[in-house]
Amino acid sequence: MKFKLDEIIKCTGAQILYQKDISGVFEISTDTRKLKTGNIYLPLRGENYDGHNFIDKALELGARGYFTQDKFKVNKSADFVLYVKNSLVAYLKLANYIRNKINPKVIAITGSSGKTTTKEMLYSVLSTTYKTHKTYLNHNNEIGLCQTMFSMDNDCQVVVVEMGMRNLGEIELLSTYCSPDIGIITNIGSAHVERLGNLKNIAIAKCEIAVGLKKDGVFISPDSAKIRNNLNYLGKKIFTSYENVSNVDISISHSKFKYNNIDFELNVEGDYNIENALLVIEAAKELNISRENIQKGLFNYKPIEKRWEVSEIKGLTFINDSYNANPESMKAVLKTFLSVYKPPLVLVLGNMGELGKDEISYHKEIGEFLCTYDNVKLLTVGNLAKYILRNSTLEGVEFETNFECAKYILDNIKKGSTILLKASRAMKFEEIIEMVGRL
Repeated sequence: MKFKLDEIIKCTGAQILYQKDISGVFEISTDTRKLKTGNIYLPLRGENYDGHNFIDKALELGARGYFTQDKFKVNKSADFVLYVKNSLVAYLKLANYIRNKINPKVIAITGSSGKTTTKEMLYSVLSTTYKTHKTYLNHNNEIGLCQTMFSMDNDCQVVVVEMGMRNLGEIELLSTYCSPDIGIITNIGSAHVERLGNLKNIAIAKCEIAVGLKKDGVFISPDSAKIRNNLNYLGKKIFTSYENVSNVDISISHSKFKYNNIDFELNVEGDYNIENALLVIEAAKELNISRENIQKGLFNYKPIEKRWEVSEIKGLTFINDSYNANPESMKAVLKTFLSVYKPPLVLVLGNMGELGKDEISYHKEIGEFLCTYDNVKLLTVGNLAKYILRNSTLEGVEFETNFECAKYILDNIKKGSTILLKASRAMKFEEIIEMVGRL
């Protein structure tokens, strides 16, 4: 979107430090690698970077002007210089301005797991009826919110915004600047407990999504005491329950179910995907999407990279669900895999991150969960994942590196086996599949 300078100043509260030529309309760029001639450069400042170091570069590349948080340092080769106390806040204010100017319906999604899956599933349904935009991949922080709003087309009707968080107050900030019409929490789990201390604080943080939720909006979540007890929202609330699901039929790459006497079908397996679909169904109904289009959109949904990504290499079938992991999502995926797929089966499980002082206990818990299963081989990678094997009754092997695990798979796992990979993203489990194909 292009702005007039007076729009920018009014929106951000910027102070003009220097001006030579303020005529024209402008696009905003926060990255000199993508900057176009005539843009205004907005340098963002973070813990490990400072875009102010690239102001001179931006001007060399053709920027007309720039924002700065440094009031007493002005490069007069610019046509104008704008001072703001915080460039990220200025970026958020501009994103909010775009949100209100285009005025799509905004659906915000957060949760300990399932955010991106629910976002993609909802996008598939919404796109049957409306011109729809969404958060790219998992770009779910403040910068990602701004990028989502800035990349909307002027005729966008609905935008789906994913909201992540690592600390209290972050979702409140995102909700405030995107003003959702519908707010969705997928679940409350132990992801980020290392930073927030306990599940109550996680629930409080997730429920911040209601801070900016419009008074005439809708809040949707599973029927959870953690959510009900920490939600402060007076508007319409919808709580879904798996108890209202019947005729469940789950097999490989397939889930059929009946919800409120209507049949639905997904081309992915798992109870947890059905639970995500219930949230999507309720949100779609609020936007008056027809039953037929909801059914069509859910059927057409396909997982994105590293979420139940199936590949066949050297006679082995790999299911890569290693985009992220916490105890709740790990158990849900294991339950689905071990109930749907037939032997020979192999589990490759890695460290789950950000679980705080009880991280070993959480990994032991997964091992104990697996004690009810047999006829499956368990391979673990990492200093924490080893406790999964040591507390299970399954036959298995511990590894320190992805390479060691990949080599073992090639040398010891027989063709025709199905192998599930599940770990936190930092484990880079895609390397195992790449190495098996290369070695």
